[in-house]
Amino acid sequence: MKNMMAAGTISVEGAQKIAIEALAFLAQDDELLPRFLALTGIGPNDIRAAAREPGFLAGVLQFYLAHEPTLLRFCEASGNKPADLQRALQALPGGDETWDRQV
Repeated sequence: MKNMMAAGTISVEGAQKIAIEALAFLAQDDELLPRFLALTGIGPNDIRAAAREPGFLAGVLQFYLAHEPTLLRFCEASGNKPADLQRALQALPGGDETWDRQV
């Protein structure tokens, strides 16, 4: 994966790209989107505003990582590996408590 860096880490930009891809996949799925909205409490008209908030993209990745069948479905469709999503989560604000200490 070209977004990978040394020692299995991923850049913030690479992590954002994966998370945005995951959000787009989610938004076009009539089964996943309502479940995501119900779990997050975000209304369908509020997604764009919520997406500007720090931690939102990490929340999208957490949604996938919390449910293996959903994770595997996205990975199969996108060509990402589950470990890519985990590394991306750790690179984003709200995805790993060490991120907040680095900023």
